[in-house]
Amino acid sequence: MATKVKFCGLKTPEAVRLAAELGAWKIGFIFFPKSPRNVSVAEAEELGRLARELGLETTAVTVNAGESDLAGIVSAVKPDLLQFHGSETPEHVAAMKTRFKLPAMKAFSIREASDLDAVDAYRGIADYMLFDAKAPKGSELPGGNGVSFDWSLLGGLRPKLDYVLSGGLTVDNIGEALGQTGAGFVDVSSGIESAPGIKDPAKMRAFAAAVRRHDEMQAMTRESVA
Repeated sequence: MATKVKFCGLKTPEAVRLAAELGAWKIGFIFFPKSPRNVSVAEAEELGRLARELGLETTAVTVNAGESDLAGIVSAVKPDLLQFHGSETPEHVAAMKTRFKLPAMKAFSIREASDLDAVDAYRGIADYMLFDAKAPKGSELPGGNGVSFDWSLLGGLRPKLDYVLSGGLTVDNIGEALGQTGAGFVDVSSGIESAPGIKDPAKMRAFAAAVRRHDEMQAMTRESVA
């Protein structure tokens, strides 16, 4: 199965068009004022309209947003997925799924094995689990910090589940990350930027190509074994 790529933190029509060209699984719009990738609802509405024209699904990424804020985002942007990247409870995620009739992704910040304990409460509620690195000391951003975590920790998930791998992924380490984890989904943001919040087309293309190379190598390995 081909690895699915989510390009997150997009802010321009050019980046949206390129994501569609590269066959992205989804793109993410970030609604968090402290982030250099933050977009207004009006900006995301325009970008979301373009994405739909291109057949590209969108994700609304929020951090501890209230129901009224989510309502405004959903009404204007019409996302295909809600991503909860803060300390949202299982009850809140379930309630927002019901309220907006949309699937949900819950992000978890990982540094050590015990950080995975929080996952169980969201099983059967969140449609996707995303594993990101815990923010460095002093950072106000829950994600997009350009740091990774020890991927071997994910081998301790019991029972196992499909998940979205995130946190410090770049063209230089995505092959190793996929080889070690076997993740079927990846989420990249800072790793495809020339500066915080500025997506680099060459890095987007290189990242997508690296994922394809990994998938092709895996397919060749399966064929040789068969």
